[in-house]
This record gives sequence, structure tokens and C-alpha cells, in this order.
Amino acid sequence: MSELSVWFDRRFSFAFPVELYPNLRVRLRGTPARLEEITRGLAQEQLVQKPEGKWSIQENAGHLLDLEPLWLTRLEEFLSGGSTLAAADVTNRKTHEARHNDASLPGILDAFRRAREELVDRLDGLSGEDFDRVARHPRLDTPMRLVDHLYFIGEHDDHHLARIWELRRGVSSRS
Repeated sequence: MSELSVWFDRRFSFAFPVELYPNLRVRLRGTPARLEEITRGLAQEQLVQKPEGKWSIQENAGHLLDLEPLWLTRLEEFLSGGSTLAAADVTNRKTHEARHNDASLPGILDAFRRAREELVDRLDGLSGEDFDRVARHPRLDTPMRLVDHLYFIGEHDDHHLARIWELRRGVSSRS
């Protein structure tokens, strides 16, 4: 049985100082390397196995790639003074329709690395004050600073990396 909580059941507390943005920026920059590490050396059948009809390792990796445009859109919304962030598709239709299991894992990993580099390179050009900008997160229905959103992205990344690790170990799913 999976030890992971269901992502949409998660609640977040953003009670940390905005000055943590350099740490969070580095955390996000490191996700592609961590994803490459935990998928390295797996056979194709391990990568595409769908236990209990849930996403495979490769589909979890593809899902991280699928969300990169949303993260960039939200970044631009913060910077332009938007009051509410773009909503995510909670059905994950893009991932379900992407056929990530028919793609090559190296292609997914390369595309994810390039997309994430675009995001963090954009973050590298911001001032410290930019990370204190606030907009409302639509699903959580709460205001969040840009720095909080970076934490949210990092938690989402880690949720899927942890799921991939469980799949490597053969743990069944509940989330």
C-alpha cells in the first residue's frame, strides 16, 4: 500500500520567510537530476507498468513535464500583478492523453530538463521583492506569494518522485 497522501488532499502552510526563495529555486533546479537518478537503469517494462491502472513511472515523469507550462504561466501572472492564478486541470487530461508510455524516457527527461531550466532561469532574473508578490491559488482558495508557489511546485515534484520510488520498489497505489 502506498504511503503517500493523495495530492489533492494536501493542505499547505506557508509560514516561512520570503528570504527562503534561493533555497527553493535550487530545489526546483535539482528536480531533473533527481528524476534522472531514480529512473536510471530501469527496464522498459518497469517504466511503463501501470499497477492497478494508475500511472506508470514514465507517466509520472511525463506528468511533471506536462505541468511546466502551467508553472510558467503562473509565474507571469505573479509578475504582471494578476489577482488569481491559472487553474490546473484537476482531471490531468493532458497527462492521460499524452501517451507518455509510447514515448522514450530519455526524450521525456530531456524535455523536462529544458522546460524546468526555462522556469528557473526566469526565476534567476528576479529581484528578492518579486518573490513576495501575492496571488490567489484557485484550488487551495488561498493567497500565496511567489515564494510559496515555488514551495508548492517543489512539493508536487517530490510527491511524484516519491511515487516513482514506490513504483521502483513495487509498492501498490492508493493516490
